[in-house]
Amino acid sequence: METSLSTYQQQKHMEKLQGLFYISQLQPAGFGHEEENESLKADHHYKIIWVVNGSGTNWMDLEQTAITNNTLYFIKSNQAHRFQPEADLKGYVVCFTDAFLDIEDPRAETTYYNQLFTLFASARGIAIKCEIFADLLDITQKMIKEYNNSGLFRTEILRRYFKIFLLYLTRELDGNFHVAIQSRNLELVQRFLSLLDKKFKTHKKVSDYARDLVVTPNYLNDVTKKITGYSAGHNIRQRVALEAKRLGVYSNTGMKEIAYDLGFSDSAHFSKFFKTVTGMNFTDFKKMKVIVLPAS
Repeated sequence: METSLSTYQQQKHMEKLQGLFYISQLQPAGFGHEEENESLKADHHYKIIWVVNGSGTNWMDLEQTAITNNTLYFIKSNQAHRFQPEADLKGYVVCFTDAFLDIEDPRAETTYYNQLFTLFASARGIAIKCEIFADLLDITQKMIKEYNNSGLFRTEILRRYFKIFLLYLTRELDGNFHVAIQSRNLELVQRFLSLLDKKFKTHKKVSDYARDLVVTPNYLNDVTKKITGYSAGHNIRQRVALEAKRLGVYSNTGMKEIAYDLGFSDSAHFSKFFKTVTGMNFTDFKKMKVIVLPAS
Protein backbone atom coordinates (compact mmCIF):
# COMPACT_ATOMS: atom_id res chain seq x y z
CA MET A 1 0.00 0.00 0.00
CA GLU A 2 2.82 2.41 0.85
CA THR A 3 4.53 1.68 -2.48
CA SER A 4 1.36 2.45 -4.43
CA LEU A 5 0.85 5.72 -2.56
CA SER A 6 4.43 6.77 -3.20
CA THR A 7 4.10 6.03 -6.91
CA TYR A 8 0.85 7.99 -7.06
CA GLN A 9 2.42 10.97 -5.29
CA GLN A 10 5.38 10.96 -7.68
CA GLN A 11 3.04 10.93 -10.68
CA LYS A 12 1.08 13.88 -9.30
CA HIS A 13 4.27 15.88 -8.76
CA MET A 14 5.43 15.08 -12.31
CA GLU A 15 2.06 16.25 -13.69
CA LYS A 16 2.25 19.45 -11.63
CA LEU A 17 5.52 20.44 -13.28
CA GLN A 18 4.45 19.56 -16.82
CA GLY A 19 4.28 22.68 -18.98
CA LEU A 20 5.35 25.03 -16.18
CA PHE A 21 9.13 24.69 -16.21
CA TYR A 22 11.84 23.24 -18.42
CA ILE A 23 15.64 23.31 -18.22
CA SER A 24 18.40 21.68 -20.25
CA GLN A 25 21.81 22.20 -21.72
CA LEU A 26 21.96 23.84 -25.15
CA GLN A 27 21.91 21.11 -27.75
CA PRO A 28 24.65 20.86 -30.42
CA ALA A 29 22.28 21.86 -33.23
CA GLY A 30 20.49 24.62 -31.36
CA PHE A 31 18.93 24.74 -27.94
CA GLY A 32 16.30 23.30 -25.68
CA HIS A 33 13.35 21.65 -27.34
CA GLU A 34 14.24 19.92 -30.58
CA GLU A 35 11.54 21.57 -32.64
CA GLU A 36 12.69 25.07 -31.65
CA ASN A 37 15.62 24.90 -34.06
CA GLU A 38 13.49 24.24 -37.13
CA SER A 39 11.87 27.65 -37.54
CA LEU A 40 11.15 30.91 -35.80
CA LYS A 41 8.46 30.16 -33.24
CA ALA A 42 6.65 31.66 -30.26
CA ASP A 43 5.03 30.05 -27.22
CA HIS A 44 3.58 30.97 -23.85
CA HIS A 45 6.76 30.55 -21.80
CA TYR A 46 9.36 33.03 -20.67
CA LYS A 47 12.87 31.90 -21.61
CA ILE A 48 16.30 32.66 -20.27
CA ILE A 49 19.06 31.42 -22.56
CA TRP A 50 22.54 31.45 -21.11
CA VAL A 51 25.21 31.17 -23.81
CA VAL A 52 28.43 30.19 -22.05
CA ASN A 53 30.35 29.78 -25.27
CA GLY A 54 29.41 30.09 -28.93
CA SER A 55 28.64 32.41 -31.81
CA GLY A 56 25.92 32.97 -34.37
CA THR A 57 22.73 34.99 -34.77
CA ASN A 58 19.85 35.55 -32.38
CA TRP A 59 16.55 36.29 -34.21
CA MET A 60 13.90 37.94 -32.03
CA ASP A 61 10.75 39.18 -33.76
CA LEU A 62 11.97 41.56 -36.47
CA GLU A 63 15.46 42.09 -35.08
CA GLN A 64 18.69 40.14 -35.15
CA THR A 65 21.72 40.38 -32.87
CA ALA A 66 25.02 38.53 -32.65
CA ILE A 67 25.32 35.71 -30.13
CA THR A 68 28.17 36.39 -27.70
CA ASN A 69 29.93 34.38 -25.00
CA ASN A 70 28.73 34.29 -21.40
CA THR A 71 25.56 36.23 -22.12
CA LEU A 72 21.98 35.89 -20.91
CA TYR A 73 19.17 36.37 -23.44
CA PHE A 74 15.64 37.11 -22.22
CA ILE A 75 12.68 36.04 -24.39
CA LYS A 76 9.18 37.10 -23.45
CA SER A 77 6.07 34.99 -23.64
CA ASN A 78 4.74 34.91 -27.23
CA GLN A 79 7.90 36.48 -28.63
CA ALA A 80 9.01 34.88 -31.90
CA HIS A 81 12.62 33.76 -31.70
CA ARG A 82 15.30 31.54 -33.18
CA PHE A 83 18.98 30.86 -32.50
CA GLN A 84 21.12 30.21 -35.56
CA PRO A 85 24.57 29.07 -34.35
CA GLU A 86 27.68 29.29 -36.49
CA ALA A 87 29.34 26.72 -34.25
CA ASP A 88 28.17 24.47 -31.43
CA LEU A 89 26.71 26.50 -28.59
CA LYS A 90 27.49 25.63 -24.99
CA GLY A 91 25.15 26.81 -22.31
CA TYR A 92 21.67 26.39 -20.87
CA VAL A 93 18.02 27.23 -21.55
CA VAL A 94 15.34 27.73 -18.91
CA CYS A 95 11.64 28.01 -19.79
CA PHE A 96 9.05 28.96 -17.19
CA THR A 97 5.58 30.43 -16.70
CA ASP A 98 4.02 32.90 -14.27
CA ALA A 99 2.28 29.96 -12.64
CA PHE A 100 5.59 28.24 -11.88
CA LEU A 101 6.74 31.30 -9.91
CA ASP A 102 3.33 31.76 -8.28
CA ILE A 103 3.28 35.28 -9.73
CA GLU A 104 -0.51 35.23 -9.90
CA ASP A 105 -0.80 34.13 -6.25
CA PRO A 106 -1.65 37.27 -4.21
CA ARG A 107 0.29 35.80 -1.28
CA ALA A 108 3.49 35.46 -3.31
CA GLU A 109 6.43 37.75 -2.60
CA THR A 110 7.05 39.17 -6.06
CA THR A 111 9.36 42.07 -5.23
CA TYR A 112 12.50 40.31 -6.45
CA TYR A 113 10.86 39.41 -9.76
CA ASN A 114 9.98 42.97 -10.75
CA GLN A 115 13.38 43.91 -12.12
CA LEU A 116 13.62 40.60 -13.97
CA PHE A 117 10.39 41.30 -15.86
CA THR A 118 11.65 44.78 -16.60
CA LEU A 119 14.58 43.05 -18.31
CA PHE A 120 12.19 40.88 -20.32
CA ALA A 121 10.41 44.04 -21.43
CA SER A 122 13.53 45.86 -22.56
CA ALA A 123 16.73 43.79 -22.72
CA ARG A 124 18.18 41.68 -25.51
CA GLY A 125 21.35 40.36 -23.91
CA ILE A 126 23.13 40.83 -20.58
CA ALA A 127 26.76 39.83 -20.00
CA ILE A 128 27.44 37.77 -16.86
CA LYS A 129 30.19 39.00 -14.57
CA CYS A 130 32.96 36.60 -13.59
CA GLU A 131 32.15 37.09 -9.90
CA ILE A 132 28.85 35.20 -10.09
CA PHE A 133 29.65 32.78 -12.92
CA ALA A 134 30.55 29.88 -10.61
CA ASP A 135 27.49 30.45 -8.40
CA LEU A 136 25.07 30.57 -11.33
CA LEU A 137 26.68 27.50 -12.87
CA ASP A 138 26.37 25.55 -9.61
CA ILE A 139 22.68 26.45 -9.21
CA THR A 140 21.96 25.68 -12.87
CA GLN A 141 23.54 22.24 -12.66
CA LYS A 142 21.55 21.50 -9.51
CA MET A 143 18.35 22.50 -11.31
CA ILE A 144 19.15 20.17 -14.22
CA LYS A 145 19.85 17.30 -11.82
CA GLU A 146 16.59 17.89 -9.96
CA TYR A 147 14.62 18.35 -13.19
CA ASN A 148 15.72 14.89 -14.31
CA ASN A 149 14.84 13.46 -10.91
CA SER A 150 11.47 11.78 -10.34
CA GLY A 151 11.45 12.10 -6.55
CA LEU A 152 8.91 13.75 -4.32
CA PHE A 153 8.74 17.55 -4.04
CA ARG A 154 10.56 17.93 -7.36
CA THR A 155 8.55 21.02 -8.33
CA GLU A 156 9.01 22.70 -4.97
CA ILE A 157 12.78 22.10 -4.95
CA LEU A 158 13.12 23.39 -8.52
CA ARG A 159 11.10 26.48 -7.68
CA ARG A 160 13.41 27.26 -4.76
CA TYR A 161 16.56 26.74 -6.82
CA PHE A 162 15.16 28.95 -9.56
CA LYS A 163 14.26 31.69 -7.10
CA ILE A 164 17.86 31.66 -5.88
CA PHE A 165 19.03 31.87 -9.50
CA LEU A 166 16.80 34.91 -10.05
CA LEU A 167 17.93 36.52 -6.83
CA TYR A 168 21.55 36.30 -7.96
CA LEU A 169 20.61 37.87 -11.28
CA THR A 170 18.49 40.70 -9.92
CA ARG A 171 21.07 41.58 -7.27
CA GLU A 172 23.95 41.54 -9.76
CA LEU A 173 22.06 43.40 -12.46
CA ASP A 174 20.79 46.05 -10.08
CA GLY A 175 23.83 48.21 -10.77
CA ASN A 176 22.99 48.28 -14.47
CA PHE A 177 19.40 49.45 -14.02
CA HIS A 178 18.96 52.44 -11.73
CA VAL A 179 15.17 52.41 -11.54
CA ALA A 180 14.13 54.46 -8.54
CA ILE A 181 10.52 53.37 -8.56
CA GLN A 182 8.55 51.89 -5.70
CA SER A 183 8.00 48.14 -5.93
CA ARG A 184 4.23 48.50 -6.21
CA ASN A 185 4.65 50.59 -9.37
CA LEU A 186 7.00 48.00 -10.85
CA GLU A 187 4.44 45.32 -10.06
CA LEU A 188 1.71 47.39 -11.72
CA VAL A 189 3.70 47.77 -14.94
CA GLN A 190 4.65 44.09 -14.95
CA ARG A 191 0.97 43.19 -14.55
CA PHE A 192 0.03 45.65 -17.31
CA LEU A 193 2.62 44.21 -19.75
CA SER A 194 1.53 40.67 -18.92
CA LEU A 195 -2.13 41.62 -19.44
CA LEU A 196 -1.22 43.41 -22.67
CA ASP A 197 0.30 40.23 -24.11
CA LYS A 198 -2.93 38.38 -23.34
CA LYS A 199 -5.57 40.94 -24.32
CA PHE A 200 -4.10 43.21 -27.01
CA LYS A 201 -6.54 41.81 -29.57
CA THR A 202 -9.59 42.97 -27.59
CA HIS A 203 -8.23 45.78 -25.38
CA LYS A 204 -7.12 48.75 -27.48
CA LYS A 205 -7.58 51.57 -24.95
CA VAL A 206 -5.62 52.49 -21.84
CA SER A 207 -8.92 52.65 -19.97
CA ASP A 208 -9.53 48.96 -20.74
CA TYR A 209 -6.36 47.96 -18.89
CA ALA A 210 -6.76 50.60 -16.17
CA ARG A 211 -10.18 49.15 -15.36
CA ASP A 212 -8.78 45.62 -15.05
CA LEU A 213 -5.86 46.88 -12.91
CA VAL A 214 -8.11 49.10 -10.77
CA VAL A 215 -6.19 52.35 -11.42
CA THR A 216 -6.93 55.49 -13.41
CA PRO A 217 -5.83 55.68 -17.07
CA ASN A 218 -3.65 58.72 -16.33
CA TYR A 219 -1.87 56.95 -13.49
CA LEU A 220 -1.24 53.86 -15.63
CA ASN A 221 0.12 56.04 -18.43
CA ASP A 222 2.44 57.96 -16.10
CA VAL A 223 3.84 54.95 -14.24
CA THR A 224 4.35 52.94 -17.43
CA LYS A 225 6.20 55.86 -19.04
CA LYS A 226 8.52 56.24 -16.02
CA ILE A 227 9.51 52.56 -16.14
CA THR A 228 9.46 51.69 -19.84
CA GLY A 229 10.08 55.13 -21.29
CA TYR A 230 6.75 55.11 -23.12
CA SER A 231 3.12 55.64 -22.11
CA ALA A 232 0.70 52.76 -21.71
CA GLY A 233 -1.07 53.90 -24.89
CA HIS A 234 2.17 53.76 -26.85
CA ASN A 235 2.89 50.26 -25.54
CA ILE A 236 -0.58 49.11 -26.57
CA ARG A 237 -0.26 50.48 -30.10
CA GLN A 238 3.23 49.05 -30.54
CA ARG A 239 2.12 45.62 -29.28
CA VAL A 240 -0.74 45.49 -31.79
CA ALA A 241 1.55 46.72 -34.59
CA LEU A 242 4.19 44.15 -33.64
CA GLU A 243 1.66 41.33 -33.91
CA ALA A 244 0.58 42.67 -37.30
CA LYS A 245 4.22 42.69 -38.43
CA ARG A 246 4.71 39.13 -37.18
CA LEU A 247 1.70 37.91 -39.12
CA GLY A 248 2.78 39.88 -42.17
CA VAL A 249 6.31 38.45 -42.17
CA TYR A 250 5.89 34.95 -40.77
CA SER A 251 2.61 33.91 -42.41
CA ASN A 252 0.79 34.14 -45.71
CA THR A 253 -2.32 35.60 -44.09
CA GLY A 254 -3.97 38.44 -45.99
CA MET A 255 -4.61 41.91 -44.58
CA LYS A 256 -8.34 41.35 -44.18
CA GLU A 257 -7.81 38.21 -42.10
CA ILE A 258 -5.07 39.87 -40.04
CA ALA A 259 -7.30 42.88 -39.36
CA TYR A 260 -10.10 40.59 -38.17
CA ASP A 261 -7.71 38.49 -36.05
CA LEU A 262 -6.40 41.62 -34.31
CA GLY A 263 -9.86 42.84 -33.43
CA PHE A 264 -10.38 45.56 -36.05
CA SER A 265 -13.86 46.07 -37.50
CA ASP A 266 -12.55 46.24 -41.08
CA SER A 267 -9.33 46.28 -43.08
CA ALA A 268 -9.57 50.04 -43.75
CA HIS A 269 -9.49 50.79 -40.02
CA PHE A 270 -6.56 48.43 -39.57
CA SER A 271 -4.69 49.91 -42.55
CA LYS A 272 -5.06 53.44 -41.14
CA PHE A 273 -3.90 52.29 -37.71
CA PHE A 274 -0.86 50.49 -39.11
CA LYS A 275 0.28 53.47 -41.16
CA THR A 276 -0.19 55.85 -38.24
CA VAL A 277 1.88 53.68 -35.91
CA THR A 278 4.60 52.46 -38.29
CA GLY A 279 4.70 55.21 -40.91
CA MET A 280 4.07 52.89 -43.87
CA ASN A 281 1.25 51.02 -45.55
CA PHE A 282 0.77 47.41 -44.51
CA THR A 283 0.86 46.25 -48.13
CA ASP A 284 4.20 47.97 -48.67
CA PHE A 285 5.51 46.48 -45.43
CA LYS A 286 4.67 42.94 -46.58
CA LYS A 287 6.43 43.52 -49.89
CA MET A 288 9.56 44.68 -48.09
CA LYS A 289 10.00 41.35 -46.28
CA VAL A 290 11.75 43.12 -43.42
CA ILE A 291 13.86 40.05 -42.67
CA VAL A 292 14.39 36.94 -44.71
CA LEU A 293 14.91 33.90 -42.54
CA PRO A 294 17.36 31.24 -43.68
CA ALA A 295 15.81 28.10 -45.07
CA SER A 296 15.08 25.53 -42.38
